[in-house]
Amino acid sequence: MKTIQMISILCSLLLSGCGELDSSSSQSQAAGIHSRSKSGATYKAKVASLPSPFSSAKSPDGFLPAAASSDIAQKAASFPKDKHGMATYPLAVRQRYVRTTAYSHEEREVGAPWKKNAIGTNLKYGRIRSAAADWSRYPVGTKFKIKGLPNCTYVVDDYGSALVGTNTVDIYHPTLRTMRRWGTRKTEIVVTEWGDWERALKILEGRKKYSHTRKMYYAAKAKVDSGEAARNR
Repeated sequence: MKTIQMISILCSLLLSGCGELDSSSSQSQAAGIHSRSKSGATYKAKVASLPSPFSSAKSPDGFLPAAASSDIAQKAASFPKDKHGMATYPLAVRQRYVRTTAYSHEEREVGAPWKKNAIGTNLKYGRIRSAAADWSRYPVGTKFKIKGLPNCTYVVDDYGSALVGTNTVDIYHPTLRTMRRWGTRKTEIVVTEWGDWERALKILEGRKKYSHTRKMYYAAKAKVDSGEAARNR
């Protein structure tokens, strides 16, 4: 029993350190969903650099994020709020103060496809980590960094009905223990690369019979039709 416990602890430490746990094929899949095509042309979203204070911030324990700057938190107050009181940012704003939650396939939620995400690939937790969000706010393939965890890149490859209409980002964890340790917390992120609006619409269009995916589809379509999505690639 002690041996099993020791192995479990060591695995948790490795996971929390943003170590390289995903296979190269999984990382290729994560990178590939950022390529977008329109009128036969393939292009990539603009990759944003990290501001200096953000990139140099340190996690308090190697697992939890660093504290958000007071300046970013104060600026958030000037934007419209969602039902959780968190800022609804325009796409032009990439440095954000957001509410994050945590989820795990070990919760065994009804309808959840075990370790699969909304695009049908495996959920990731290495240097590349899966996250869920409202795709009309963070389209599939969106990449972001969390302050204090510089070695991890989070990619939006999942969604959840409870996230629709909110600015919450749900962070995937492979165990209930790490999920609960993260809990619900407000933190600072930087969107380094916007995802694929066209792909998000294509996936959601085929799932419009569900109310939450239908809401995401029409909200995302409005941003594409208005040109907002194209202006903020």
